Amino acid sequence: MSIPAFGLGTFRLQGQVLIDSVSNGLELGYRVIDTAQIYENEAEVGQAIANSGIPREELFITSKIWVANFAKDKLIDSLKQSLQKLQTDYLDLTLIHWPSPEDQVPVAEFMGALLEAKQQGLTRQIGISNFTVDLMKQAIAAVGAENIATHQIELHPYLQNRTVVEFAQSQGIHVTSYMTLAYGEVLKDPLIQQIADRLQATAAQVTLAWAMQSGYAVIPSSTKRANLASNLKACALTLSAADMALITTLERGQRLTSPKGIAPIWD
Repeated sequence: MSIPAFGLGTFRLQGQVLIDSVSNGLELGYRVIDTAQIYENEAEVGQAIANSGIPREELFITSKIWVANFAKDKLIDSLKQSLQKLQTDYLDLTLIHWPSPEDQVPVAEFMGALLEAKQQGLTRQIGISNFTVDLMKQAIAAVGAENIATHQIELHPYLQNRTVVEFAQSQGIHVTSYMTLAYGEVLKDPLIQQIADRLQATAAQVTLAWAMQSGYAVIPSSTKRANLASNLKACALTLSAADMALITTLERGQRLTSPKGIAPIWD
């Protein structure tokens, strides 16, 4: 099994805004939806999917286990609740959303429980998110790299997370980029705009294409149908090696997500 290269994120979207975004995305051809327990929108995602009439087997649904549900006696029950909200019998991918704050629940415990969920058929694949190299090593020791389908991390031209990416790739673990557009910051970048103008593309398309050509999956979100349609065209855009190299020079260690009390000490 593999991780699709392009999907629809739902972070920060709730209620009717979320339903409209997912519904528009599905109508436009999106088939990969990424949500999480802490987003508090799984039920709305499930409703939008049910309303679409698209067969379940055509979809790839990801959710993430929140830190409060990491204990061995909680994780699988919380996943079953997510499945009820999403109106599905299984997830295609279930991630550990953040490492356990201050190691309150050992990596081996929650990774073991997540692997058990996979063995029970509750999820087709499992993975991690926001892990450091040391935490990745612990996860690999617990369940084996072959059972970690992807590592979802903040990754955009201004934060390329190379230490983590290189280790993940050395272990055969796929990388998923979230916040690929850096909350829209990179869309104002003169270099990216210059490339976009030359290719008659948008800055968002160029940035998403850069991430996908780098080997990462992307899950951009939008509340606007026109932007959802435009972003999808990134899949058909090819950047030259020279353009890829230019975008790589934009690295500046600009991390946008690091929640206090939850984020690890980053590499």
